[in-house]
Order: sequence, then C-alpha cells, then structure tokens
Amino acid sequence: MLTLVKRRDFSTTATEARRGRFTGSLFAGVVLLVGLTVVLSVYAGMRDVQSDNADRVMDQRTAVARAAVQTETERYRSLVETAAAGIGTDPDLTWEDFDAATAPLASANLIGAASFAFVVPVADSQIAAAQRFWRSRGAEGLTLRPATTGGEHYFSIFTRSLTPTGSPLSGLDLAAATEPATALQDSRELGRPSVSDTYVLLRDRGLPAGQQQRSLVFAAPIWTRANEPEFRGWVVLGLRGEDFLEGMLATVSQGQLAGLLLATDRDGGESVVAEYLVPGVADLRRSVSIDVADRKWTLVTRADASHLPGASSTLPMTLLLTGGAMSVLLAGLVFVLATGRARAEARVHKATAELRAAEQESRRQAGLLGAILDSISDAVTVVDENDALLLNPAARALLGMVEGEQEEDDPNAWQEHYGLYRPDGRTPFQVGDYPLVRAMRGESSDGVEMIVRNSRRPEGILVSMDGRPLDTADGRPGAVAVLHDITELRRYENDLAVFAGVVAHDLKAPLSVIRGHSEAATEDLADAPDGPEVDGARRRLGRIIHAVDRMAGLIDTLLAYTTARDAPLRTRQVDLAALVAEVVHDRTAHLRTEDVPDIYVGPLPEVAVDPAMLRHVLDNLLGNALKYVRPGTMPRVDVTGDVDAAGCTRIEVADRGIGIPDTAKQDIFESFHRAHAEAGYAGTGLGLAICKRIVERHGGEIGVADNPGGGTRFHFTIPPIAQPAPAQPAPAQPAPAQPAQPAPAKPEPRRTAMTAPDPTEDEEAATRAALERALAERAAIEDSRLPGLAALPAADPSAHDPAAARLRDPSSSSSE
Repeated sequence: MLTLVKRRDFSTTATEARRGRFTGSLFAGVVLLVGLTVVLSVYAGMRDVQSDNADRVMDQRTAVARAAVQTETERYRSLVETAAAGIGTDPDLTWEDFDAATAPLASANLIGAASFAFVVPVADSQIAAAQRFWRSRGAEGLTLRPATTGGEHYFSIFTRSLTPTGSPLSGLDLAAATEPATALQDSRELGRPSVSDTYVLLRDRGLPAGQQQRSLVFAAPIWTRANEPEFRGWVVLGLRGEDFLEGMLATVSQGQLAGLLLATDRDGGESVVAEYLVPGVADLRRSVSIDVADRKWTLVTRADASHLPGASSTLPMTLLLTGGAMSVLLAGLVFVLATGRARAEARVHKATAELRAAEQESRRQAGLLGAILDSISDAVTVVDENDALLLNPAARALLGMVEGEQEEDDPNAWQEHYGLYRPDGRTPFQVGDYPLVRAMRGESSDGVEMIVRNSRRPEGILVSMDGRPLDTADGRPGAVAVLHDITELRRYENDLAVFAGVVAHDLKAPLSVIRGHSEAATEDLADAPDGPEVDGARRRLGRIIHAVDRMAGLIDTLLAYTTARDAPLRTRQVDLAALVAEVVHDRTAHLRTEDVPDIYVGPLPEVAVDPAMLRHVLDNLLGNALKYVRPGTMPRVDVTGDVDAAGCTRIEVADRGIGIPDTAKQDIFESFHRAHAEAGYAGTGLGLAICKRIVERHGGEIGVADNPGGGTRFHFTIPPIAQPAPAQPAPAQPAPAQPAQPAPAKPEPRRTAMTAPDPTEDEEAATRAALERALAERAAIEDSRLPGLAALPAADPSAHDPAAARLRDPSSSSSE
C-alpha cells in the first residue's frame, strides 16, 4: 500500500511538472511575442522621428545657407555700387583718394574677395595719354598692357588686393576675358551693378592649375553727378567661387552640409561657380535659387543624415537590441517562475538555513573578538565610519577613564576630553594628525608619540600609537590603533643618555693627559739632533696625538648624539643668512684660492631656533656636501630657503656629489648608519642622526631626495614659532666628590744650553701642564650649553679637504 501511495504521489508530481512546463512555455511565448511586437513598433516610430528630424534640420540648414549667400552677395553688390557712387563725386580722383576710400576693405572680412579695382575704358589711340594721365594721379609705375587690338580696352588703374595670392591687377586689360568685359558693358548700358559669368581671374592665371578657381566679378558703373552725367569707368570686385562657398557653408553648417553653387550664364545655360564637399554619404538634397544683382544663382545642398544633429542616433538600434534581449530574458524568467516554484522554495529554505548559520557564526566570532579585546593587555582603539569610538579595558585604563564613563565619539573633542598633547607636553595634538584619523583616510602610521595628561592622569604619560585602516567585508571603512605606554622606556633611555654623557666626560680626561704628555715629549724632541731614532719618535708621537684627537672627536660626537634630544633649547631670532655665511667661512677660510668650492647661498629668512643646535645641522649638511664628492671634482653646493603660506621655513642643501643609493635613503638618519662606508669616506654614522634629533626638537622634519642635476638634496623645516620638545628630566644623581685640584704650577723657564736639564723636573712640569689642559677641557664641556656640539679637537684641517674644517659654536667670540 505504501509503495502504491509513493507511486501515485510520484505520478501526480510528474503530471504537475509537465503541466507546469507547458503552462510556463505558453506564458513565455506570449510574453516574448508581445515584447518583440512592442519593441519593433517603438523602433519603427523612432526611425520615423529621426527621418523627420533629418528633413527639418536639412531644411533649416539650407535656409540658413541660402540666407548667408544671399546676404553676402547683396553686401558685395551694395559695396561696389556705393563705392562707384562715392568715386563719381570726386572729379580729381587720385591714388591717395582711392587708397583712403578702400583701406577699410582689408579688415571687412569679405569672404572669397580677391581684389577691388578702379577700371577705365581706353581706346587704342588714347593708351599712351591715359597712362601719363593716371601716373600723374598717383599710379606710379602704371603700364597699360592692351590684350587686344582694335576696339575698346578696360584697364585697371588703381587696385587693392584683398588676398596674398595672384599677380597685381594694375594695368591689366579686362578685355582679355569675354566674361568680365561683357559684365562691364552690361553695367554701363543698364546703369546698375552686374555680375559676370564664371571664369578664372586674370590675376590667377599664373598660378598652378591646382590653385586656380572658378571666379566672377561684380562691376558697378561710375557716372558723374553733373546735369549731363559723364561715364568715368567701373568699380570691380573679384570673387573666388570656392573660397566664397567654403567660407559660407563651413560657417553656417559647421561642416555638415556639402554644397554646389550654380550660376545662370547670359546664354541661359548653367555653369558651376564652386563646389564644397564634406565627409559622408549624402542621402539628403535641397535646391534653392538666389538673386545676385542681375543674375540668378542656384544653391544645391547635400548632407548625410547621420551627421545632422538630432537626425542620427544609436538609440533606436540600442532600444531594439535591448528590448529584444529584455523580452527574451523576461520570457525566460516567466518560464523559470512557472516551472521552478518547488525549486525556488527549496533554495529559499536552504538560503534561510545558511543565513541563520552565518548569523550564529558572526555572533560567535563577535563574542570571541570582544573577549579577546577585553582580556588583551595592549590598549586597542577602534573607530567605524560614523566616528563611533570603541576602547578595550586596557585602553580605557591607559587614558585614565573611570568605570561607566562613555567614549567621546567626536574626533574634534578627543584632545580636550582625553588630554592629548605633542611630545613637548604643551602643543595640543591636531585632529588631522591622529593615527586613527589618518587611518580613516587610508594612511598607516607607526610610532606616533603623544602625551596623555588629564584630570585622571595629572602627571601625564608618554604613549606610542600605531594606526592601520580596516577593510571590512561589507566595504565600510574603519580604523584600529594600538597604544603602548613608553614612559618608563623613555625614562630608561634618558638615564642611558645621562650615563653616556658622564662616561664621555670622564673618558676625555685621560685622553687630555695622554695628549699633554705627547705634546710635551714632542716639544722636548724639537731641539734634539735629527736622526733615525728621533725622527721615528716624532712620527710615533704624531700618530699618538692624531689618534687621541680622533678618539676625542668620536667621544664628542657620541656625546652630541646623546644630548641632542635632552639638552635644553634656548631659542631666539637668528639671521639664517648670517649663520650660513659663518659656517661657509669656517669651512673654506683655510683653503687655497684654487681649492675654494662653489657654494651658492640664496636669500634666507630669520628663524626662531637654538643657534648652536641649528649651526650643527647646517655644518653637518655642508660638511657632507663638501666631503662626498668624486675624486678630482670641485664641490658645488646650493643653500636655499623659503617660507610657505603657513609660515613654515624650508631650508634645502643641494650638492653635485656622489649621491645616496635609493636603498639607503630610508636608513641614513638612523644611528651608526653610513651610506658610503665601502668607498673609504671617513665618518661615525651619527651626524645625520644628530641632525634629525635637533630638527625634531624644533618641531620640524628632515628628509633627503635625489638632486635633479646629480647628487643629493637634503631639506629640513622649521615651524613659524618653534615648539621645542622639552628635555626629559634625568633622575637626580648624587654629586660625585671632586678631588682637590692642585693650583696650577708656574711653568718653568726654558733652560739654556749652559744649564743641564733635570729629567725629573721636566716630566713633572709636562704632567702638570697636561692635567691643567684636561681639567680646563672638562670644565668647558660641563659648562657648554650643548655638550658635544662644541668645536671638535682635531689637527689643523687639510687644505685639500674642505670637509675637514673644524666646527665652531656661533656664540663663541669672533676673535677665536
């Protein structure tokens, strides 16, 4: 029985399936038929509208072209008629009168006009007399050249050329061509302007065949105003047909109409005046007649309907294809809906189950992530696209928030609410510089330091923040930042820096004693007779002194590196140009004239800085520019500076040296990094690290790039009002007991050769002198405002090494 029921259910299901497929196919066919019928009807209607638009636009463009040609030819007819009337009132016409009257024609934009001439009739017997007469009227060099013998000649006397092409018209006999001669005769007989048949202008017949055009002339008779009018000649305007038609149609049809201009000749036939072609296959044609003086012209226009505005569009075809595709898709959709109800229901159930599973998984992951954030010891902050801020318990504790206190979501209020300051402890942190805000803009940041000081943390802590943008699966932006309390780490670093300074001070004392003994021994050997042993001792003492100087220089550099961040800043207004000039002088004053490098110093502003620290930066950058050059090459350095709109000063030091590899640019400001150690250039690798610390102490930035002309371009910035980062207070140290210092011993007078020197007394004197020098040097170091930035003890710089010049504190006396 159960099997029978199953078979019956299966049979019923199959029957319903077949019935559904038949019904779906029927509905789909009806939908497809109706859709295609509608689409084809709309397509036919749109094509009819396009055809009507093409006819209308063609009629409009043809009417505009006819009006333009009619207006322009009427202007030419009126021009020659007016000119003839004006010349008829001047019984003593000269070239000056003609030139003044026709001068405005050069700028009148007479499209296609070639020349404007005054023509007179002359008989064979009067040619010489007429030539003399008109020469006396200003036609200099006029030569009347008759083209025929017998009959009347029509000579051009005064001519104004309106185009640069063609030969001069003065002295030509228009009787040489039947067309202009006939027009002249008709105008004289009728007493009104006349237009000639088409021909090639006499002045154009010397041009190459490809440049000659079918042309015509407008002629107006000149009669005096006396009671008995006297005929004096004609005013003739030459018109080139192709230039005229092209100028007309190109202007009014915007290159969409092709044109053919026909003129009715005196014998009743039609001749082509000009033809203008445009790209395309002409499928539209119009023909209109135009009255030109005593003649009739015909303008035939042709156009490609696809080039006319509003008459050509891919919309009908697009609609046909799109409508057909949509009809097919709609029919398919109807078929699927009619036959796939059960399948759709199954898919809905499956999708619902998957959605519930995904929701449960999302909740589980959200709970897991929340537990991780709550239990992690690192302070984590998260912000979403609505600026909603989320802090884990470690972050709330780090920022001093009490239990139940709500997060501040407005980034503009973070500084005041949480007490966020720059590492100097005074400058409020700007909103745009927050790592979270930068991460929302897609920028990553590492190691951004700030002070957190508020009512819950009045003592303040130093934190380091790393920010990263979040790319969520739904595409909504977000950002995450991790905060680290580095207060103890920075205090430990400060302790190390103080320790390094003390060690550096104490190391210089024995070096001073060694140098003192070496100098004393050198002085004792000065009077010794020369010999191999004495010379060897002098060389060894020189090497000892040189090694001591190098060691002292290294100690000073290390001391400067450790104190560049912690020494107090004493800022004041400093003339940057004077400071650079002083550094340049110290670097180059000892050089020979032929060894002085090419150093350009541009205009530099005043800045508020610590002069000793800034002098060290400039001296280091200039020294590197002078040192890192190719052998045999004269150094060239450019020092420039400017102030931007925000008042920030930017100083650049550019050289033409050996440059810095791209792989080393990001590391050259790190400690003990040397970009050219393999090339044999001396250095400790701390100079640029010191420069970076000093610039950052002033609130600026330092960087390096390639110089377009070869070499390197260093730059650093100084804010308009420097906000120096205060030195981190070092832990109090008990003052070490100072040993009683012996009073300086009075130096012994040099003994003469008559007195035998006491070796014991000489040794004691040298020891006392070396001790005095060591104590004095240590006192100077301890009293220095910035230990390590004072003059480095070194031998006299080489005259051939500009980079070997000593550094000097700008606060020292100029007489030093």
